[in-house]
Amino acid sequence: MESKLYSPAHAEAEARCFGQVYFHRYYFTLNSFPGNRIFFKNRAWRYTMVYMTRRYIKIFFVLCFLSFMPFCHAMEWKGLHEEADKTDIGSALKKAESDPGSKDALYILALSYLNIHKNKQAGDIFDKILSLDPDAYEAAWGRAEVLRRQHKAKESEEIISGILKAHPRFAPANITLASIRYTQLDFRAAARFASRVFGLTRQEVDDGSLVRAYVIYGLAKGMLAHYGGPLSKTIDGLASAPPLKRAEKLRPDDAIVLFGVGSYYLLAPVVAGKDLDKAEKYLKDAVVSDPLFVDAFVRLAQVYKAKGDSDKYREYMDRALAVDPESELALDIDSGACRFVCPAGRD
Repeated sequence: MESKLYSPAHAEAEARCFGQVYFHRYYFTLNSFPGNRIFFKNRAWRYTMVYMTRRYIKIFFVLCFLSFMPFCHAMEWKGLHEEADKTDIGSALKKAESDPGSKDALYILALSYLNIHKNKQAGDIFDKILSLDPDAYEAAWGRAEVLRRQHKAKESEEIISGILKAHPRFAPANITLASIRYTQLDFRAAARFASRVFGLTRQEVDDGSLVRAYVIYGLAKGMLAHYGGPLSKTIDGLASAPPLKRAEKLRPDDAIVLFGVGSYYLLAPVVAGKDLDKAEKYLKDAVVSDPLFVDAFVRLAQVYKAKGDSDKYREYMDRALAVDPESELALDIDSGACRFVCPAGRD
């Protein structure tokens, strides 16, 4: 018989105030003895505390998940960039055709087009992704990178600035802006944006983006040393080679790495390791690895000019201009302006 002093119904009503609703199943028939009020009250508190503890733990994990959402998203683009670097264009096309609504497959295809300098096709795919998801900032970056390669720096920078405001740790956007600043001869800013990528964890950046950042930083530091005073020549000059070595260790056969190291041997002063033969080897390997790498053709042309071979200089410079008649580096060097440095010949 149920006690009128403190019944399970009373205990359940009290526990509801603390958030526990279903604890009454624990109270069986023990409510018949005289001390049941204290018993039920203690049980109410006990199960209420268990309930509330579990609830707070759930809330804690939900908050943790939400706080790491940007990190999870960074892992997603990182994986797609890494997959694109090892996927040939045929495989990327086949995957995109088999699943035309997949943003991931389309993104890999667009990156694959970028890797072989098919900029217009890449831009069309990035636009398609944005039509499916206007908030896909990775595709917006891709559109900005295409604009940069088409020498539309102002339009590219407008997009990149918006992306970096919302996603400052997005490595590809920092690299694109570093490349724009380098072309604008703002080598200090180029080095600064490239160095932002170094501050990311290895879980936040893919190898391809990291080596590009190393190369831009190393070459920008070399330019600062060239144009700077004695202090800059020491500080920036010493900072030029190490990132290039780190890039070479990470991806020794990558065209951008071969270009960076070859450019160093071409442009460095003799006391810092200038070596035209090594420059020729690295830059030739770069153009073999990437036959449409305009900047590598230009620097290789400069190697031959420094060696006194004007015919080969003309051959490689013409090849560079044939691929990209608007190349800032090619036009600067071929005109003799040499803002991007024209090295002296053999000493």
